[in-house]
Amino acid sequence: MSKKLYIETLGCAMNERDSAHIIAELEEKEHYSLTQNPKEADLILINTCSVREKPEKKLFSEIGQYAKIKKENAKIGVCGCTASHLGDLILKKTKSVDFVLGARNVSKITQIIHEKRVAWVDIDYDESAYVFSPNPHSPLKGMINISIGCDKKCTYCIVPHTRGNEISIPADLILEEARRMVENGTKEILLLGQNVNNYGKYFSHSHRAINFTQLLNEISQINGLERIRFTSPHPLHMDDDFIIEVAQNPKICKAIHMPLQSGSSAILQKMRRGYSKEWFLNRVEKMRSLIPNLSIGTDIIVGFPTESEEDFLDTLDVLEKVRFDTLYSFIYSTRPHTQAQKWLEVDRSVELVEEQIAKERLLRLKDRHKEILTEDNLKQIGRVHKILFESFDATHSLLEGRSDTNKLVRVKAESGLVGEICEVRISQVKGAQLLGELIS
Repeated sequence: MSKKLYIETLGCAMNERDSAHIIAELEEKEHYSLTQNPKEADLILINTCSVREKPEKKLFSEIGQYAKIKKENAKIGVCGCTASHLGDLILKKTKSVDFVLGARNVSKITQIIHEKRVAWVDIDYDESAYVFSPNPHSPLKGMINISIGCDKKCTYCIVPHTRGNEISIPADLILEEARRMVENGTKEILLLGQNVNNYGKYFSHSHRAINFTQLLNEISQINGLERIRFTSPHPLHMDDDFIIEVAQNPKICKAIHMPLQSGSSAILQKMRRGYSKEWFLNRVEKMRSLIPNLSIGTDIIVGFPTESEEDFLDTLDVLEKVRFDTLYSFIYSTRPHTQAQKWLEVDRSVELVEEQIAKERLLRLKDRHKEILTEDNLKQIGRVHKILFESFDATHSLLEGRSDTNKLVRVKAESGLVGEICEVRISQVKGAQLLGELIS
């Protein structure tokens, strides 16, 4: 009789991919089967995020809830980024947790489950060449890690402390995994890394010279693969060769996530992002000159220490000029082990933006972005998109999928088209949702 595994995944796509690796490893090597009911699980895992403070605070509440409902002798493990930077502290704060496994130590999952009250959180551990167990349930849309860790030192970010220094995964392993996924039915692959377009700069062992642009080209040659996406590229590394490859390669989706963080060059310098407002806008202009229908998403932090109203207006100015299709925006959150936190502790001239002012700026940013989305979505009526249908809503007989520009579209049609790419003419807009009709 197989043991039951329940896993809760918090945070980014990287965490989702780590969870998929954990599940595959435990299914193949320890004979676990996945359950959606934590009460029947023999092993409960929480794969954590620490990019912001709130999910971290929520962790101990989650642990307490699982401890109350778990069956006798069931184990609880904490994985991911919060595990990396809190480590033994999690074990000291709660007796309910059996082990803590850092984000850089995922390949050790089948070993640590047999341990009691241990924390393995070595951020220098190198698993870049580790071959994880294959997922026998290849999804229509799959994810592949192309690097681990991060070599940037952004002053607000805890990721280098939780995932270690950047190492690229050998291209041969990436290509082999991509071919296997496509053979098992995957049509779209999302390439993952903290800075994907810095790929190839660091390998832990000797490896043929290859950069991200070349990797994209090689992956695109896999027969049967329809679409390639990637996240997140760093604006600093968006050279002309990269932009031209995205523009000219028909398998690369015409949607890109460009984390802006701030529109103020002064704040960007304090964040140590390595680019200016002008550089960011130049890269956008270059891409849109070659890809007029390009969809651009971004991340923005408001209220970074010392941000003035003028700095914030620069951010609104970039929003107006770029008209982002997706926007993830947050109020700055102090994180341990970051340069910004040290500034706040030792330099009295560096102050947090007042909470009420930061909240008001975030609201202004979000409200204007909603207006832009409404304006731009109305322009979609009558346009034709190729949609990869991903799911079917039986209650309303609606197919749902995304265009290569990442627009979510729903169509009244039969379920048999799930997994197919079809042309759809947009006929109606409901909020951020586009409704369309199949073109026969």
